[in-house]
Amino acid sequence: MNPEALVRPELDIGVPHGDLLLVFAEAIIGTDRAALDAARDALIKALGPEAISGASAIAGNFTKNDRVANGLGIPVDPPVLKGTEELREQLGINAYKSAENTFRHM
Repeated sequence: MNPEALVRPELDIGVPHGDLLLVFAEAIIGTDRAALDAARDALIKALGPEAISGASAIAGNFTKNDRVANGLGIPVDPPVLKGTEELREQLGINAYKSAENTFRHM
């Protein structure tokens, strides 16, 4: 898997139909209903209708967990912080407002 493709969509993510999954992920957090419908249709054609349920559940669970952690101000654990230093830099995650929760405690 190529995590840099998460922030640079012109790159191949290295997951079968990953391009379609990324388009779907963008569409579900957006406001364009036509784009969401098109993303759903593309996933159904490529992976079957169960892909919509799976992708939606994963996206919803991630969003829930992320919002709870941000709301509580939960910092990233030091071992995770150390092990993800290069990835966080590559993806620009340290610049996110919620990163303050971690750096405030370190």
